[in-house]
Amino acid sequence: MKISQITRRDLVDAILVEKVNWAGRLEEPEFLSRLFDLSALPSTDSRFPDAAGDIWQHRINNSEDWEDDWVFYDRRFNLLNCDDEVLLRFLCETIHPVVRPDVTEAERLCQLYNSFLKNDGFQLVERARLSGKPIFVGRYVGVIGAPGVSAARETLSGSDVTYVAQQITRMEAAVNSDPGLAIGTAKELIETCCKTILNERNVAFSSSMDIPQLVKLTSKELKLTPDDIEDQAKAAETIKRLLSNLATITQGIAELRNKYGTGHGKVAKTKGLSPRHAKLAVGAASTLAVFLVETHHARRNEP
Repeated sequence: MKISQITRRDLVDAILVEKVNWAGRLEEPEFLSRLFDLSALPSTDSRFPDAAGDIWQHRINNSEDWEDDWVFYDRRFNLLNCDDEVLLRFLCETIHPVVRPDVTEAERLCQLYNSFLKNDGFQLVERARLSGKPIFVGRYVGVIGAPGVSAARETLSGSDVTYVAQQITRMEAAVNSDPGLAIGTAKELIETCCKTILNERNVAFSSSMDIPQLVKLTSKELKLTPDDIEDQAKAAETIKRLLSNLATITQGIAELRNKYGTGHGKVAKTKGLSPRHAKLAVGAASTLAVFLVETHHARRNEP
């Protein structure tokens, strides 16, 4: 049991505070039957032969008999002391598209769960899609994340950039478990940031622009390109070189994504990159995204 009691109780508290209906659009017996054989579990009510009957009686027929958080303290399910796999399956089921069809709400809950699970090295990550909606699985990814991700989460989560929080969560969770997904999402993070900045500044751009072109246009709009730096500026050559490297970093991430990341078909024998390569791509993308967004906010606040 690697997921600690502290994390488990924090998860339960968060679910209660957020008033999360853990069964979603299903009735509680139906939800639990997707995870447990209720007919094989005993009843706590002598009038019924198994768990299915007494759950129906006390949560549907008489819905106020048991508190909303009863399932977390019921010894038959033992969620506070069960194997990690059982708890992770329960959490994933609460955001399964059959249970919770609202993708935005499912993503929000996934982030909520991950904010606690990460302390013990676990994450819920997208495994597949059902009718275009994500299905999640719990994985142990370790407690050491990619460089730059923490800064990106802190800086970008409070920005106006849409979808950024989900991308950062997906990158962080996939670095160790799915490097290809992490690399693909790193590219998408930069693309999202650039397009949002340009939209907010009413700058037109072509939908066919690749990442280096988007970064170049964004840098120009933010007055970051070398041509915008006066020769008399202090340490001008160093500043020029550093800013010129932004596009180079982005190009490298795009090439990694094209060769090894998600988004392009690969031949069967293609060998993917390792977590250390994913950390490089994610770290570079996070650093660049933070720099662009912080500069965008700074320029916007200038008189």
